[in-house]
Amino acid sequence: MGVLLQQDTEYGVEALSDVLTSSREFLRPLRWEGPDGGINRSEMKKFRETVGFSSHILRVVKDMLDDAPVFLECSCGKSYLAFVLNRVLRELYGLDCTFYGVDVSGALVEKCRKIAMSLDYDNMSFTKGRTLEFDVPEGKKIDIVLALHACDTATDEAIARGIRSGARYIMVVPCCQNQLRGQIRSTQPLKDLTDFGPLRYRFADLLTESLRAQVLKGAGYYVEIHEVVPPTVTPKNLVITARRLRSGKKRGMGSYGRLCRQLGVRSILEDFLPELFHGEDG
Repeated sequence: MGVLLQQDTEYGVEALSDVLTSSREFLRPLRWEGPDGGINRSEMKKFRETVGFSSHILRVVKDMLDDAPVFLECSCGKSYLAFVLNRVLRELYGLDCTFYGVDVSGALVEKCRKIAMSLDYDNMSFTKGRTLEFDVPEGKKIDIVLALHACDTATDEAIARGIRSGARYIMVVPCCQNQLRGQIRSTQPLKDLTDFGPLRYRFADLLTESLRAQVLKGAGYYVEIHEVVPPTVTPKNLVITARRLRSGKKRGMGSYGRLCRQLGVRSILEDFLPELFHGEDG
């Protein structure tokens, strides 16, 4: 796949950044173009987040890209992520990929459609609605499920959609996590750690990601967690990367259940994936 997929810097983003910034025709519809032809300073943070995640995705899935994979970006917003990936895979390497985006905002979906049209990306389509309600067109199967900073439980919807689809890869960079904060009570074993507001919030964030990872493991995925950009770019810089195991064997929710019982919490993934938890103690 060439130089763009090599980890040629600490975070593997320099070559990808150079390629993207070399095309004003690509930057302009995304509103990333600055007055000097580079990246608009007000959009630099979003650009670096998107490029960092894109570089990670390309390195992880590079062995399957020649198989014309189908991507689903959940809670896509302006879908910067899918546009960047499409720019690299379709325009630069001529690979036959399909991109779907879904978001609850009709205005953002329409904006994405216009950008795709202006870039002549006829392999992209966008749908208004919730991730869990998205229907794959007949004859298509989702291979790679993505979500970049999908707020709160929208990240959980992406994970659930990926598991239900049997996606080969599920990769999410979570945003805010509010669902567990109110569940952390003074009676749980780590109450001395969570007595203070900021620490309780940070602990809830870590716990949320741990529970998500345990659910993915229990559903038959190999899971890793990495940083995709330096924390100076954004503190929301963790990516959960899940690869479906060849055996497809589900391990069950024992680890998830133990963690929930220890701390007296419950993930909304139980509501999104009741079939996985039926009969489980957790």
